[in-house]
Amino acid sequence: MRFFPILLFLLFCFCACNKEAVKNVDVSHIDVNFEVKRFDVDFYNAAPEDLQVLKRNYPYFFPKLVTDSIALSKIKNKEEQELFKETQKIHKDFLPIKKQLSALFKHLKFYSASFRSPDVITMLTNIDYNSRVIYADSLLLISLDVYLGKNHKFYADFPTYIKENNTKEHLIVDIATAIAAEQLPRLQARSFLAKMIYEGKKMYALDCYLPLVSEKLKMGYEEEKLGWVVANEESIWSYFVQNELLFSTDSNLNKRFLEPAPFSKFYMEQDNLSPGSVGVWLGWQIVRSYVKHNDVSLQDVLKINELDLYKKSKYKPRK
Repeated sequence: MRFFPILLFLLFCFCACNKEAVKNVDVSHIDVNFEVKRFDVDFYNAAPEDLQVLKRNYPYFFPKLVTDSIALSKIKNKEEQELFKETQKIHKDFLPIKKQLSALFKHLKFYSASFRSPDVITMLTNIDYNSRVIYADSLLLISLDVYLGKNHKFYADFPTYIKENNTKEHLIVDIATAIAAEQLPRLQARSFLAKMIYEGKKMYALDCYLPLVSEKLKMGYEEEKLGWVVANEESIWSYFVQNELLFSTDSNLNKRFLEPAPFSKFYMEQDNLSPGSVGVWLGWQIVRSYVKHNDVSLQDVLKINELDLYKKSKYKPRK
């Protein structure tokens, strides 16, 4: 197996990144209604006398274990107030994000008439990037302090592959991903190929829900990392085939090729040039190939068995 050198990344990226047609449907006629509640603003600007109103308006943030004294101490905390002020510099005006949310919800309703727009609650989580967005049917919770920009001082010690997604632009991708994940039936198969395609289904849903968003943002890759995976699609696929990984049930493959990471683990000298989650990207290409060769709806894609999808995909990696 050979990987392309770095100087060829961008050429392949330029030529191949937009090879697949982007689904762009007319959603102008679709109405969506939802409310945005700025819990972060209401909480960190609250005086002691405002606390009872806060608890009535946001009961889910005040379980019995959170006493009034704990809540007031949190409001007054110097570090949390600094975090709030920094977040306000970026997200004080939430209207641009609300417009993005409206477009996303319209696309979701276009593809699934039963979709109901959740109310949106903004909050701070002390930069818990593992809980960026929480979607629970009627509520969508967004941790705004995770989206201050990849070069923000608060993220100085974060790994690059994490910081790359800590941008205002990536927020709508995380929201769409969280909702798409809830729409997928639970994965039954345990093979690596099935897991790749399962993740690829989520990515294809993003194609439908966010047709104007770039592949770079959808995958959360740096530009050169995206260039690498595009240029090396055939080599990656060959590696999986030659090492008999496709039908393996080894859970270690998740960390090596599916989960977010600084790079994927082929156990080769040039591993550090690769992005993490190359299996997700490859699964995405398989799902796209399936859609290209079959007259199917998004709902058909989400429901079909992963191995049946692969058999009907006629997938061939780009050379």
